Amino acid sequence: MANFSLARLAEDVKRELTGILRDVKDYRVKDVMVNIIRVELTSDLSYAKVFISSMRGTEETKLATEGLKNAKGFIRKELNSRVQMRRSPELIFIADTSAEYSARINDKLNKIFEGNKVG
Repeated sequence: MANFSLARLAEDVKRELTGILRDVKDYRVKDVMVNIIRVELTSDLSYAKVFISSMRGTEETKLATEGLKNAKGFIRKELNSRVQMRRSPELIFIADTSAEYSARINDKLNKIFEGNKVG
């Protein structure tokens, strides 16, 4: 499969998963505002890595990841009915902490910048 069509399919999967997550009834997912950062599909479409994040922090993201792992069967079935693919990929949910990490780096850089100001 060409890279551009694989990337387009990954975006379709991301868009549909966003809608499916609204229907998940697990409290660990419903109570936490979960964002899908990106979806990476393998070239044979057997696996999909779904990177998720939460505005409430790392612990809430990890808790939501556990809830999504428990609801994996429902999510996979819904995804298969919404997106036409040769295979229904095995979903792997990964807590993405890059946004929190970049905010910490930004704070440190701001402190360095403020310390170097000559006034």
